[in-house]
Amino acid sequence: MAVTREAVLAELGRLALPGGGDLVSRDMVRALTIAGGVVKFVIEAPDPESARKMEAIAKAAEQLIRQMPGVDDVGVILTAHGPAPAKAPAAQPPKLTIGGHPTPHQGGPQKVPGVDRILAIASGKGGVGKSTVSSNLAVALARQGRRVGLLDADIYGPSQPRMMGVTTRPEAPDGKVIVPPVAHGVKMMSLGLLLKEDQAVIWRGPMLMGALQQLLTQVAWGDLDVLIIDLPPGTGDVQLTLGQRTQVTGAIVVSTPQDVALLDARKAINMFETLKTPILGLIENMSSYVCPNCGHEEHIFGHGGVAAEAKKMGVPLLGEIPLSLDVRLAGDAGTPIAAAEGPIAEAYARIAERLVQGGMA
Repeated sequence: MAVTREAVLAELGRLALPGGGDLVSRDMVRALTIAGGVVKFVIEAPDPESARKMEAIAKAAEQLIRQMPGVDDVGVILTAHGPAPAKAPAAQPPKLTIGGHPTPHQGGPQKVPGVDRILAIASGKGGVGKSTVSSNLAVALARQGRRVGLLDADIYGPSQPRMMGVTTRPEAPDGKVIVPPVAHGVKMMSLGLLLKEDQAVIWRGPMLMGALQQLLTQVAWGDLDVLIIDLPPGTGDVQLTLGQRTQVTGAIVVSTPQDVALLDARKAINMFETLKTPILGLIENMSSYVCPNCGHEEHIFGHGGVAAEAKKMGVPLLGEIPLSLDVRLAGDAGTPIAAAEGPIAEAYARIAERLVQGGMA
């Protein structure tokens, strides 16, 4: 018996919500797709606080649809339409100033105390999913049992607070050292946690370098197996400062398969070679798209370009991540898709396992 959209919506309409109405009458069902016996949909709450209160509803909806005749599997993502309502911060914001000029530096690159390995996640250009890869790889490594930190070094465009679902300001009890929040088993720090969401960072190079130095040395990272650093796109001051001042285990370059992205990825690779930072491997993001309705696979951005580049360089192709609506919805909802189950979570788990087994993480 074929599963129909109307039948699924009729079942979801049976779930009464607190305050009246149901998922369908209150227009909370989004992105409903049916592929054979696989049903996927998104429950979109008005704000993050409402979404947290609806976790039981999401589980009940999944169970209800799973019991329908002809349904083999169900995927439900709970997300939020808008930001959480304003409320008083739980802790006082840190009193230290971020973004001053860096302190004088003597000697070569230094280790970050307590951190065994540092992996720099880079891209030659924006828009290839570098920050998405960074957050998901951090979560995947944490699920492998590693002690993981995630530093959002994309100073101009910090996105990790949203992707990791962190909204509370970090504490600095002594006014000098910041205690990073923990999300999905990962210690995370970002300049975005210290600024208003729509506040722009208007700094020149020295301020950027000072901010990076503070985020590395004035955060209580504790003992970590690996610190993931989400770099800004391109080959600028932040990358140069990191390579010259900090002992980086290696860099992972993210690119989409098309030629334009690969041109810029090669520049990022050349920069790390100049800085004597090892390239641990490449990741091809948005490698293919599988239609959720008919199952047809399309290589929207081309195919095989990153694999060919990795082979040419003699470095591993660490993984290929498909293009999927689920990835975007999960990131917007603050729960990286690597924290769930499914083919894309498995792809990140394979990359994490490869890094751990290779002694790189």
